[in-house]
Amino acid sequence: MDLAQQTEVVGRIRDDLQGLMGTRMRLKANMGRSKIMEREGVLEQTHPSLFVVKVDEKRDRTARVSYSYVDVLTGTVELSCVKSGENLLPWLN
Repeated sequence: MDLAQQTEVVGRIRDDLQGLMGTRMRLKANMGRSKIMEREGVLEQTHPSLFVVKVDEKRDRTARVSYSYVDVLTGTVELSCVKSGENLLPWLN
């Protein structure tokens, strides 16, 4: 995939996530060294180069995590529906 195609795909990811604003989702992030973090949260904001998810923590606390659209493109971050378990960006696979 050349740079122009990557830019187009990242733009499509951004547009799709903007349409999913407020959606409850499951996040699976590969943090390296065999460490995989799984959390549930709500897509809160999208910015030109990253998106923010408000995640549920223990004891009724919340936190915000941000990832770049490139993380989704490379598979470092996977987004799925909490209820059905389906990938929120099925065209990406």
